[in-house]
Amino acid sequence: MKKIGLVGGISWTSTVDYYRYINEGVNEKLGGLNFAECMIYSVNFDDFQRFNAEYNWDATFELLVNAAEDLKKGGAEAIVLCANTAHIVADRIAERVNLPLIDITTAVADAIHQAGLKKVGLLGTTYTMELDFYKDKLIASGIEPIIPQSQEDRDYIEDTLRNELGRGVLNPETKRQYLAIIQQLIDNGAEGIILGCTEIPLLIHQEDIAIPVFDTTKIHAKAAVSFAVQSGK
Repeated sequence: MKKIGLVGGISWTSTVDYYRYINEGVNEKLGGLNFAECMIYSVNFDDFQRFNAEYNWDATFELLVNAAEDLKKGGAEAIVLCANTAHIVADRIAERVNLPLIDITTAVADAIHQAGLKKVGLLGTTYTMELDFYKDKLIASGIEPIIPQSQEDRDYIEDTLRNELGRGVLNPETKRQYLAIIQQLIDNGAEGIILGCTEIPLLIHQEDIAIPVFDTTKIHAKAAVSFAVQSGK
């Protein structure tokens, strides 16, 4: 089994799910008492949020690459960045650390192709929704992402991700607002919905929505499991 290094704490609430899904996935593949060989480096979420808010991607990179390098020193054979937004600097981290980096966008695009969809709604932080790093990879793979049209809606998602879901607070009114935003995306032609922040699946589930939902935490964890159990060391 290969050892996975998880860069977590971004936020801790979704890192808990990564740990659970990866261990459950390895056990499902290998059976018995087999569970994941993995390490978690949990960074300070306040640092991550502050650097992002300043659009200081160099500082974000240094925060995350230092964690990834420590995981490599501990024997990690691949790196998992446990947040969609962290993938703004994913390519730089992979180059510096010189380990396989299990990219969340690639895994999500593969899942969307398997579902046979072409146009999907994308929810996430303002960075994931508004910048090009995530959408461009989807477009390059033949997928058309659409985001909430209203700046107010995008700011609302960002605020609740930071101040509620990232702290483990699940508010029924927030869920109602998210579902209303999702319905607007469906009305605009979305065939599926990407829960493009790893905290959103804490609040929104497949049973809440009539069209396919892509839980990026589960999808990314599944990709990590596939790497971990492949033949080799």
